[in-house]
Amino acid sequence: MRDLSEIRSDIDRLDDELIDLFKKRMDCAKEVGYYKLEKNIPVLNQKRENEILDDVQKKGGEYGLYARLLFSNIMELSRALQHNIVCSGKELRDKIKNAPEMPDGKSVTVAYQGIKGANSHEAALKLFPNAELKNYKSFGDVFEAVNNSEATFGILPVENSTAGSVSAVYDLILQYRFYIVGALEMPIDYCLAGLKQSEFSDIETVLSHPQALSQCSEYCGKHNLTPVPCANTAVAARDTMREKRLNYAAICSYKAAEEYGLKILDNHLQDNPHNATRFIVISKQLYIGSDANKISLCFSLPHVTGSLYGLLCRFNSLGLNLTKIESRPIAAKDFEYLFYLDFSGSAHNNQVIDLLSQLSEEMPEFSFLGNYNEK
Repeated sequence: MRDLSEIRSDIDRLDDELIDLFKKRMDCAKEVGYYKLEKNIPVLNQKRENEILDDVQKKGGEYGLYARLLFSNIMELSRALQHNIVCSGKELRDKIKNAPEMPDGKSVTVAYQGIKGANSHEAALKLFPNAELKNYKSFGDVFEAVNNSEATFGILPVENSTAGSVSAVYDLILQYRFYIVGALEMPIDYCLAGLKQSEFSDIETVLSHPQALSQCSEYCGKHNLTPVPCANTAVAARDTMREKRLNYAAICSYKAAEEYGLKILDNHLQDNPHNATRFIVISKQLYIGSDANKISLCFSLPHVTGSLYGLLCRFNSLGLNLTKIESRPIAAKDFEYLFYLDFSGSAHNNQVIDLLSQLSEEMPEFSFLGNYNEK
């Protein structure tokens, strides 16, 4: 058996040879890019790539699958280089370049789901303290209000640190393809609120939004409380007051308890002491501020083995941090999915806009959903 230092010496020598060969191959890819630019030929030739990968896997012998993965990554990087040469995604580049800053919020109307005292209402107040706020019954109604220009912006919860994603909102994002122009991560602190005459020992039934009930499930189980779902936490507070039952209480915010004249029977009910909900701001108009630090996209994937891995390879090659990836089934299509993706970055960065332009050319149903600041 050879000494480890001898084996490593061979690896270093082979690595140097691989680097030289890789550079020569990328130079060839660059030449192909200029040829495609001159002849107006699409960058992606999936048939040729598949043929090469099949041949590589066959020639790779016992390492065939590893060789296929290596060459798949090389092809992803070669295509990225060629997309930059042919200046792919001109329409998207122009849209991002010409996007205005967010308005000051003084003369806009903002839609939110629920009633006064709901978490969405509080998020709207934090994001747009000087705007006119309008409440709507459902998440879909908020999207329609923006769609019909009844509201300039809409505020929606998309994710909770305990209960996870709000799937209904992601479905609507993928349906409407509005822009996301702002976001807020807001700590969520729940109290148990009942009638003025109620005592903690009286409570048997708690009303709240399903997400809030999920965030306080351990508390409810510990105290043998029967959960009853409501449209949102503020509605739970309002209905508790209307029902006038001593054994009823709401799991709601402190503001909602105050708004509807309830007595606080217990504090800090959430199972996770660091409980927080992420809210987004939607708009029909694209706005990109100078402090934008997060980008959202949606797309489907080509029906090619390893297509998701190849996509992630592009992000990894640029050192970009993915913060969220969510898949949702496509209606009327069996086992086909749309993907929602968040990553940290600015669309005004040349490498990032190049990547977005590449993806806009290759990913089916691609939509750039926005570049915004998350507070």
